[in-house]
Amino acid sequence: MKIKLKKGLRLNIAGAVPADAKPATIDSQAFAVYPDDFPGFVPKVDVKEGDAVACGTPLMHDKAHPGVKLVSPVCGTVKAVVRGERRKVIRIEIAAASDKAAAPVLTKPKDSATAKEFLAASGLLALMRQRPYDIVPDPADNVRDIFVTAFDSAPLASSYSVFDAIFTTEDYQAGIDVLAMATSGKVYISHEAGFPHTSLRGAELVEFDGAYPASNVGVQIANIRPVDKGDIVWTLDFATLGRIGRLARTGEYNFSTVVTVAGPEVKSPCLVKTVCGASLKDVIGSNLDDSGRSLRIISGNVFTGIAENIDDYLRFPYRQITVIDEGDDVDEFMGWASFSPSKMSESSSFPGHFLSKAFRPDARINGGRRAMIVSGQYDRFMPMDILPEYLLKAILSNNIDDMEKLGIYEVAPEDFAAAEYADTSKLPLQQIVRDGLDSLRKELE
Repeated sequence: MKIKLKKGLRLNIAGAVPADAKPATIDSQAFAVYPDDFPGFVPKVDVKEGDAVACGTPLMHDKAHPGVKLVSPVCGTVKAVVRGERRKVIRIEIAAASDKAAAPVLTKPKDSATAKEFLAASGLLALMRQRPYDIVPDPADNVRDIFVTAFDSAPLASSYSVFDAIFTTEDYQAGIDVLAMATSGKVYISHEAGFPHTSLRGAELVEFDGAYPASNVGVQIANIRPVDKGDIVWTLDFATLGRIGRLARTGEYNFSTVVTVAGPEVKSPCLVKTVCGASLKDVIGSNLDDSGRSLRIISGNVFTGIAENIDDYLRFPYRQITVIDEGDDVDEFMGWASFSPSKMSESSSFPGHFLSKAFRPDARINGGRRAMIVSGQYDRFMPMDILPEYLLKAILSNNIDDMEKLGIYEVAPEDFAAAEYADTSKLPLQQIVRDGLDSLRKELE
């Protein structure tokens, strides 16, 4: 099956990694796990400062579903349990050690129950998401289908083929076998042209062609088999599929990842092979522009990533670091209304819209917040059968009936990222959707 999407947005940003780049391995000594990266997961800490942990040792479990774990990505020692206001767990920091402690041994999956238990106890279920609500899945649920995305259309993202330096076709096949046990329906793998693993069995392969957000699994679900009220589907990326298969096939916990370090403020855009949750300082090294300007370091892409400091850590989904200018020292004639051809915009009102050059954007929003105008603007960037403006208005008014009718069960915050970038009202669309999903789940569960 092949699906071509006409809606979406392509941003031509400077600082892309060369197509022939090979990952360079770095050995970070500092790692961290942030429970906030896992929506719906309410953490209960299982370790204390100074504890020795192996790769795969549980660090936290979910209070509502104790079988669901967040685990250590490396062997080492718990350096700190960092808490915020009201003792909220911000992160657990781990100092890596060369000594290889014994990793937990899990029962090999044989049926649906053991497959779900395997995923939950290994910490790999936490790397997946459930629709509706875009949260960490509940292993007790009956799963209609499972969707795997094997490409990334976000700005400056690299192909998932970089993970072939870590995982093999046998790993991906074993991962499909585990997922097939966990669902009563199908396993779908969405990919772009040139996908090298067409020999995989037990999954339906679907080729997508289109701009961002074509790689968002919500868009893929909407164009393959939409989520209706009462349906539960699980989603994950292709790297997580490899981790599942490697653990099921060999018993090895492998949280290795390949990180794309890119952006206009990176000296030499590159690929870095490291481990999930590694120190940003170690991953980036001395690869930042040293002109003295303020920089925005984003763990993730420019649409959905999290702004971090250099002393922080790589955040979920652990695949990309983007660095752009903060823009807090820019003195620009006419400000956001400038018609400079160096200004990147999706609007045809600006000359840069018609240029094919690579732009160097900064983190300014170029305008102020104002009332939402129902103009159909958002719809141009969302290849889904929903009315985004009306859904957002229903969320803001907390109208549950309208939210359900307008398709809130199908969406996640990332599906609104391109629309948020182009939004002339400068509204935080992703946060609005996140708040709406959390409110709806609290109301109905």
